[in-house]
Amino acid sequence: MRFFSALVMAAAIATPAMAETVLIRDGRVVTNGAAGIIENGDVLIVDGRITAVGASIAPLRGARVVEAQGRFVTPGAFAAMSELGLSEISGSGAPNDADMDGDLVAAAADSSAAFNPAVTAVAVTRIEGVTRAAIAPSQTSGLFGGRGALVSLSGEPDSVFRRNAFMVVELGETGASRAGGSRAALWPAFEAALRDAREYPNRYRSGQGGAVLNEIDAAAVQPFARGQGMFLVHAESAADIRRVIGYQRANPSLRFAIHGGAEAWQVASELARARIPVILDPLANLPDRFERLSARLDNAALLEDAGVTFAIAPAPGAVDAHQARLVLQLAGNAVANGLSWDAAFAAVSRTPAEIFGVGAQLGRLERNYLADVVIWDGDPLQVTSAPTAVFIEGVEQPLISRQTRLRDRYNPTRNR
Repeated sequence: MRFFSALVMAAAIATPAMAETVLIRDGRVVTNGAAGIIENGDVLIVDGRITAVGASIAPLRGARVVEAQGRFVTPGAFAAMSELGLSEISGSGAPNDADMDGDLVAAAADSSAAFNPAVTAVAVTRIEGVTRAAIAPSQTSGLFGGRGALVSLSGEPDSVFRRNAFMVVELGETGASRAGGSRAALWPAFEAALRDAREYPNRYRSGQGGAVLNEIDAAAVQPFARGQGMFLVHAESAADIRRVIGYQRANPSLRFAIHGGAEAWQVASELARARIPVILDPLANLPDRFERLSARLDNAALLEDAGVTFAIAPAPGAVDAHQARLVLQLAGNAVANGLSWDAAFAAVSRTPAEIFGVGAQLGRLERNYLADVVIWDGDPLQVTSAPTAVFIEGVEQPLISRQTRLRDRYNPTRNR
């Protein structure tokens, strides 16, 4: 009987739910938009999208009414950089697609082809209120780290909703080590790689070949080298970030975002003028290597004061397939170190969506936005809070994961 019950539960979890008409009523609605926070607010969801946000919205016929009872109602969180869905066991080779050390491809590596929506960490992260993520491998052997993707945490087979969303590039200490050990070689190598990409396929068909990139990687970099995508640059030091700013100024058709930015506060005004966003870790405060000598806990607060667009995620090297769920805790720590609550929550919801080009669909509770909505039992930036309901495109998700099933199975008080 237990085996049969387990099969029934597994089937229920695996079966795709249908979007329904839902009225979430009487919540503290964090719109992430011009309306700010609406006390005693309602959110109406129809066919997977938000159709109304405000006070005293009348339910449509047949709508299911969910009473928020004054709790926080927010957009789903967006993990701005992760390996989520790329690894089941990070320390093992076969089930780990987040690490690459081969020489065949680097830039051409496509994270969307490796994403597995059934990986245990997807459900674990979803029940923490995270509904979307940007994914890419974090360990590569070349200057380029491959093509990132944007994914939904619905667990459905079609969870990847944007492929080729960005190209990862190492332009700090790590990149220098891969270009001969010096930044003196790093930047000429990067420029030569972009030239290879722009001249693809002609120079390869002629037999000339690339100066830096093989034919497969040149084809992958080409749209980004022509300004048709964003380079997500790993850089920490103020000097390296200034080089990125200067390079974009000289090549205005190219798009860059910084991942890391431990010393971004030192060049905050320059970043704001250049409109280059930063994805930072607010807990990166130790001078554990030379490029992070000036790291500090109030980095995010200083960037907010300067008007820099920024999101919050683990730093390069700290990204893990199983820890994307911690982005809300990181944001809470940023608040403890001077960042405003509104900016902190936006940095794990609205701003990542904007950085990756999907801000017109995700990250806000506004009319016509996709209905990724979370109801919380407390402040979502407090470690003691948890979701009571999670909707992805209007479909309520089961608050069940492998961890919760193990907890319930081995709970010594279960049968009391």
